[in-house]
Amino acid sequence: MKKTILITGASSGIGKETAKLFNAKGWNVIATMRNPQNETELTRLQNVYVTKLDVLDLQSIQNAVAEGIQKFGKIDVLLNNAGYGAYGPLESFSREKIARQFNTNVIGLLDTIKAVLPHFRQNKSGIIINISSIGGKVAFPLGALYHGTKFAVEGISEALHYEVGQFGGQVKIVEPGAIDTDFAGRSFDFNNDETLTEYQGTVAKLFAVMPTMLASASPASLVAEVIFEAATDGKNQLRYTAGEDAKTLLAGRQQNDDTTFIGGIKSQFGFLH
Repeated sequence: MKKTILITGASSGIGKETAKLFNAKGWNVIATMRNPQNETELTRLQNVYVTKLDVLDLQSIQNAVAEGIQKFGKIDVLLNNAGYGAYGPLESFSREKIARQFNTNVIGLLDTIKAVLPHFRQNKSGIIINISSIGGKVAFPLGALYHGTKFAVEGISEALHYEVGQFGGQVKIVEPGAIDTDFAGRSFDFNNDETLTEYQGTVAKLFAVMPTMLASASPASLVAEVIFEAATDGKNQLRYTAGEDAKTLLAGRQQNDDTTFIGGIKSQFGFLH
């Protein structure tokens, strides 16, 4: 029997590449997105069901899960991929924007997991794959909101894997480095208030170093391959790193104490102390 994956944020980038890869490997794919009416590529593929799921809309989450089960009979893997990055001085963000970042990247992820868990419990199986980031292990200046959400995804996933293990389920985390997608455009929400003069040097430095950080970006298809590995390797492995830059950075974080590693980040951003 064909296996089925439900993917959030499948309209572009990692989500779309993952939908195409799993389809090519013979899986059924429930490709969800906020505006399915705009999708033209995935709708042409056999055994791909494109439907609406907005992680900020609980009813749309529940509907998508129910429709997917009705369409294919079973969900074997949930990929929580929908998300975006809010960057900028914390003082420049409205409370509404702060809430939106956490509602999208954390609460929406939890709501989606909760919608699928009864089905996984009933089947005594199921794999939850959460897209984290190197930003779930390492924090850069001006990323308090984004890194806060990805650090949360790491903790949620690690704790939850004990729970779902009680009925035969698994939780896995994929940690990509820089990815050659539109994350830096459509999925990058930068906020700044130029009257907050104390932060402007850091803002300028972030934009100065960003091209260097993105120069070693991996294609989204590479992350899709790592996701497929996590879904099919049969291993009791919690974390998967995607991209050579991610492997290098996370190894450096592991090998160095806080003072040494954070000192390196400060040096990169031109902090004097």
